[in-house]
Amino acid sequence: MKSRLWPMMAISLVLIAGLGGFEGDVKADDGKSSKVSLTIYNAPVYDDYYGSPQGGANGYAVVREFRSMELEKGRNTVRFTDVAKTIDGTSVKFESLTDPERTSVVEQSFEYDLVSADKILDRYIDRPLSAFGKEGRIDGALLSYDAGSLVLSTQDEAHPVQIIARGENVHRIAFGELPGGLITKPTLVWDVQAGKGGKHDVSVAYQASSIGWETDYSLVLNEADTQAKVAGWVTIVNQSGATYKDAGLKLVAGDVHRAAPPRQSYPGAGMKSRMADMESSAPQFEEKSFFEYHLYTLQRTTTLAENSVKQIELFTPAQNVPARKILAYYGSTWQSWWGYGSVMTDRNLGIQSNTKVDIYIEIKNKRDNGLGIPLPKGKVRVYKEDPADKSLEFIGEDAIDHTAKDETLLLKLGNAFDVVGERKQTDFKTSGDNIWESFEITLKNHKDKPVTVLVKENLYRWSNWAIEKASHKYEKQDYRTIHVELDAPANGQKTFAYTVHYWW
Repeated sequence: MKSRLWPMMAISLVLIAGLGGFEGDVKADDGKSSKVSLTIYNAPVYDDYYGSPQGGANGYAVVREFRSMELEKGRNTVRFTDVAKTIDGTSVKFESLTDPERTSVVEQSFEYDLVSADKILDRYIDRPLSAFGKEGRIDGALLSYDAGSLVLSTQDEAHPVQIIARGENVHRIAFGELPGGLITKPTLVWDVQAGKGGKHDVSVAYQASSIGWETDYSLVLNEADTQAKVAGWVTIVNQSGATYKDAGLKLVAGDVHRAAPPRQSYPGAGMKSRMADMESSAPQFEEKSFFEYHLYTLQRTTTLAENSVKQIELFTPAQNVPARKILAYYGSTWQSWWGYGSVMTDRNLGIQSNTKVDIYIEIKNKRDNGLGIPLPKGKVRVYKEDPADKSLEFIGEDAIDHTAKDETLLLKLGNAFDVVGERKQTDFKTSGDNIWESFEITLKNHKDKPVTVLVKENLYRWSNWAIEKASHKYEKQDYRTIHVELDAPANGQKTFAYTVHYWW
């Protein structure tokens, strides 16, 4: 094979790393922040409910950096590196703290076209390179490429166009020079007009996505299910593409409206598999009302590493918080009646019976109970001690929304094993503009002790109704719902029977 040889050099990491500066540019001292702070907004940190790292981090933060630099009087090009890859480029704000009145930004941009093997190849289309593999060296101009092959135009008269398989077949590709326009780190660039030469302290603020926080609560019930220990931890996931070292940290809890989802200017890296860093000591966050939200300020600095999960205790665990276990039964399996605009006269509507009895834990978020604090939205995991070996066993979890002080938490944990419900239609009659319908709701208790079950019934056929007969006292909750408490004896059962009259 005849080949025309070009002077070649292999692109090394050392050469690529040297691309950071451009002649005449101004860079922050050592490319690092003298101070950094973050305000992170409350959002579920994973798409996956069960916290799978593959779901990726949600949320966003406002990042503020303070750096020092030398500016000449007049026009300067300022470059900031080591910034988040997920910057919203439209949110960036640059300000000189030394001479704010006479320092202004003429233009700003965010450069994120980072160097990679394929990007170098892309810029070498129709340019010469050398491929070294099992068949030796092949020189040619690159016509195209993909993940599996290179297509070269060579000087071989017999085979002027050759397809070379990549992978193990090609162990090195050499280029005559590094193509322009590629950088090794995401970079913010400003064209700055300075009225004063010399050292300037500057601040930069921007929004970055793929960084968020949520709250993880643990609740440990006592043996009688009447009290609980309540603890809360902030879980922060950082996939923004930057590390924030010794950063000031604020967390905003509340539903903050945004005009559009945050735009990712550069795709963040996948979540690395690593355990969460956990920090616990004395109370670490100071909480206060802020606008119509709540703001939590960490009373020290912390480091949020790129692709990391960190947990910090939100508040000192509350001990002996009064709790109430509720068994609840909703016998109807039909959920589609809301929104119907006419009388539902089908006798078989909603008669299918659900047998499951739900388990709830109720806690009042009051100061007298040891709480009485704003509780940001998050997941509550509930545990109970096994007296045999004193180990904590997981018994269920639920998600809560933002909960103000003096409100009530109702956590669904699962279904009771030994308590079974049955709902049976016993009569149905119509006459003119009237319906009479009767039901029996039976709770069967297979436990060796009595239980109390809250029964919920929806009167779904029409808005005008009245209970004409009832075997037990009931409470009307709203215009279509009644509740009744049934005490089922040990290894026995209890039945609630009623007749409802609808008219229109």
